[in-house]
Amino acid sequence: MALVTIREVTKEYKLGSVVVRALGGVTLDVQAGEFISIAGASGSGKTTLLNLIGCVDTPTSGSVEIAGSIVGNLKDRDLTELRLHAIGFIFQSFNLVNVLDVFRNVELPLLLQNNFSKHDRKLRVDELLERVGLAEYKAHRPSELSGGQRQRVAIARALVTNPKIVLADEPTANLDSETGGSIIALMKELNQSINTTFIFSTHDAGVMSHADRILRLKDGRLESSAS
Repeated sequence: MALVTIREVTKEYKLGSVVVRALGGVTLDVQAGEFISIAGASGSGKTTLLNLIGCVDTPTSGSVEIAGSIVGNLKDRDLTELRLHAIGFIFQSFNLVNVLDVFRNVELPLLLQNNFSKHDRKLRVDELLERVGLAEYKAHRPSELSGGQRQRVAIARALVTNPKIVLADEPTANLDSETGGSIIALMKELNQSINTTFIFSTHDAGVMSHADRILRLKDGRLESSAS
């Protein structure tokens, strides 16, 4: 069974008296362990598609099924639980909490889950910081880190709950090409070593080259799904 199943999904937004169609009839399956890039120009629907997969938005029509749950059938509380336990998020602007140190930023999703002891949280956070090469920086604040280091913190935070899917919206957009390349290489290594599914959007052909499959969107429609 596919981890993500999308069938004939449309998404429309109303801007005053104008209806804007962000997605038009997208059908897609994603299997566990895939490393997928969503490509397309600005306004093609990349972020909208990620938001639907991430259960932060719902389709105007069609169906979205994530990890066996049909999103349209879930109540708000169930959607929150699905996001918290099954999905990790990485943002181009990092979205770290500046008043918290690195350890506490990564720990935050575990506190929200509220089913880990302090000891178990420490073990999990320390393990992830070691894997992303930031163990020695755990007492630092985000403002004391480089952009690449902050994105590594964001990756650790996304993975700390052991999600089935990690979604990354332009994860290298605010980084130089060398740092961006190292971030994608790290994501790929984690994808292969722990079999987490990664779905990320990008404009960068170099970043796309790391993907197992590229989903190309144009004007809200899926043009191709190439390996």
